[in-house]
Amino acid sequence: METPIISIQNAAIQQNKNVVLKNVTLDITQGSFVYFIGRTGSGKSSLIRTLYGALQLQDGEISINTTKLSTLKKRHTHMLRRSLGIVFQDFKLLPDRNVYKNLDFVLRATRWKNKIERQQRIEEVLALVNLTGTEKKFPQTLSGGEQQRLSIARALLNKPKVLLADEPTGNLDPITRWEIMDVLRSVNKQGTTVLMATHDFSIIQKYPGKTFKCEDGNVSEVIVKQQ
Repeated sequence: METPIISIQNAAIQQNKNVVLKNVTLDITQGSFVYFIGRTGSGKSSLIRTLYGALQLQDGEISINTTKLSTLKKRHTHMLRRSLGIVFQDFKLLPDRNVYKNLDFVLRATRWKNKIERQQRIEEVLALVNLTGTEKKFPQTLSGGEQQRLSIARALLNKPKVLLADEPTGNLDPITRWEIMDVLRSVNKQGTTVLMATHDFSIIQKYPGKTFKCEDGNVSEVIVKQQ
């Protein structure tokens, strides 16, 4: 059997010292597109945040990219995050840097020393998200959809095997929402495992993927009827 790229075994997911999900057990194989759905406060975003080390795992075990979170020391969390791509609902872009410098900042921070290699990688990820030609623009001059595509480009810079997306379409209008989903699906087709927390059921109906529902402290797989 194929070794899962993410394995969650009897995990307790906490938020503000309260357990929001208990006994979470599931395996995710490389190349999957996985949704976590549920109402606000159901624990779906807390699960995503636990996967990249923003929330500490208290009980059980989670292995992601061969890193075991139960033994991960806080000072090494940045090493885990370098191996992942992370997309947030609120973009978290640097307003005082243009598009190119937003991306170059990340590459410099992750020790890409060669300027030509950095430039080539920036060109590659901007092409992947259809933002070629925006290098000199500042984030605040971009539309919401363009800012989210830029945040996806940033997440892809270090060629992660896993992309974690926490409500990436939550603040976007319906048309832009589909554009972002097209980008995420394209990334997934190239082999990147995508985990996405969302409360938008229409997305899952239009873009199929393995779906887990967070409800009443539990996580269970559900079958979604496609449109």
